Amino acid sequence: MREHRAAHVLPAALPAVQREVSQALVRALADVDGVVAVALGGSYARGTPKPDSDVDLGLYYREAAPFAIAAIRGVAAHANPGPAPVVTDFYEWGPWMNGGAWIRSRAGRLDLIYRNLDQVDRVIGEAQAGESAWDYAQTPTHGFHATSYLAEIAICVPLHDPNGLLAARKRQVAAYPAALKRRLVQRNLWGAEFTLRFLKTFAGRGDVYNAMGCMTRLAAHLTQALFALNETYFLNDKSALDEIEGFEIRPDEYAEAITRILAHPGETPSTLLQSADRVEVLFRAVAALAGDAYRAPYPDP
Repeated sequence: MREHRAAHVLPAALPAVQREVSQALVRALADVDGVVAVALGGSYARGTPKPDSDVDLGLYYREAAPFAIAAIRGVAAHANPGPAPVVTDFYEWGPWMNGGAWIRSRAGRLDLIYRNLDQVDRVIGEAQAGESAWDYAQTPTHGFHATSYLAEIAICVPLHDPNGLLAARKRQVAAYPAALKRRLVQRNLWGAEFTLRFLKTFAGRGDVYNAMGCMTRLAAHLTQALFALNETYFLNDKSALDEIEGFEIRPDEYAEAITRILAHPGETPSTLLQSADRVEVLFRAVAALAGDAYRAPYPDP
């Protein structure tokens, strides 16, 4: 039996039954060969849980010596009193969301998320060099941003970290890389400006499908730029607008402006163009906040 050295205890916000089930699950997972660390993530790690929030546990492993999926399936089945839980193989969900399990326990839903520690290390190194992948096809709403790995490390609560692997990486990501900030601000504001040019064309034609797609794409780019300007790692789209409302650097009522535009984009050329104009105002506001950090690489055609 391994020695269980939890780096931290579960947050007090966890209801008693969830705490009991989660602690038992962490102890069982820590005994699985190949599990090098277990961490609490999601809303409970961030201190923003809702009454129906799931408990998210990250399972970290080494690329050369991963845990056996059968062992995880056995642990998950023990915690799941009903039908067999969903337990995936490695990378079954794609190259970034690289697998996990959905457990329906007596305390509610618990999600296990696999994380390849060597892949996380590569992403941290790329971020420090100013690079961050964006896989639009991986997950709703606007894809998977590699910065999410850094966000996960930054917010996670290590529950089993006997060798200090997560603690060391939390120190690595404590400061937002300056090169990453420069790259993401430039890339996303240019993406927004480039998309704006298409938006006006589609809006003028009354093409709702493509105009609306451009508006949501523009909103995603502006949101990414604001996270970078505020040196905050982007985790996911679910709470992005709420987070931005707490940022120091942002246009006034940014979330409200985005919501108003997307709630009523229009369906005729005139109404779509009005929405395009409102989106452009928002883009100009974010670009002004970026100052010298953004320069359009190409002039208007």
